[in-house]
Amino acid sequence: MSTAPPGFNYAKAYGIESVAGAVIFAIIYVPLFFLYVRQAIVRPTYVFIVIAFFCAVRIAAFVLRTLLAAVAKDGQNLNLFITYEIMYNVGFFGLLYSAYSLVIDRGLVSDLPLPSDPISSLTRRRMIFRLLLTAAVSIGITGVIEASVGTTQHTMDVGDTLRKVSLYMFLILCILVAFQAVLLVRAEASLTELYVPADGAFGARHGIHVLCLISLLLVARQTFFAVTVNDAAKQNNEHLWYPFAALPELCAVLLFAAPGLVPSFAELPS
Repeated sequence: MSTAPPGFNYAKAYGIESVAGAVIFAIIYVPLFFLYVRQAIVRPTYVFIVIAFFCAVRIAAFVLRTLLAAVAKDGQNLNLFITYEIMYNVGFFGLLYSAYSLVIDRGLVSDLPLPSDPISSLTRRRMIFRLLLTAAVSIGITGVIEASVGTTQHTMDVGDTLRKVSLYMFLILCILVAFQAVLLVRAEASLTELYVPADGAFGARHGIHVLCLISLLLVARQTFFAVTVNDAAKQNNEHLWYPFAALPELCAVLLFAAPGLVPSFAELPS
């Protein structure tokens, strides 16, 4: 069903009401998108490319959120609402994978003595992390669609369960990124001489601490969704959603811009 029954507004039912908040975040992400596109050209690396992609998706998502909040007809359009939900979930894939890639890359260029036990080594395999992220996104998208367009209570319950599984998978992956950052901190603490690029930029000198902050922001964001998973009204309350979901993402994106933080392809071991 593409149009809601008369008088019913999907956007308002799911707490999407603030036009100003959506507009502000969409505007903020525009210069960040161009910044990371420039960085991807000047210092080629997958991290900047994926962060630029994330910014582009967030711009589109907040534009859709603006329409859902501002235009009653759009708020009643189920297809538009589902598109927004899918776009928002897919976007987080880019941010989380960028954080993971950056942690792994920093470990490679610094040549730190990282643990070689099976669990630590397994968590540093990019392919496995990508597969788990893809699974989390796919399950989440399926859950959103089933819960939104399901014609029976059973179908909607299955969709809600899939959405929760996806949410917890993302939380586990966020914790895994934080775990890798902690391993870097421990490895760095064991060295008397540390890798610091010649330019001595802030991100190069304090990269480990910036990585820890990024990972904590992502964990905090996902913890909010986990804590409110059974309370849709609280989870969708914009007075909570913006400071605990949207803002941590934005802060994490800003931290990626720290000079010298992200190694380029040329700096990575061949």
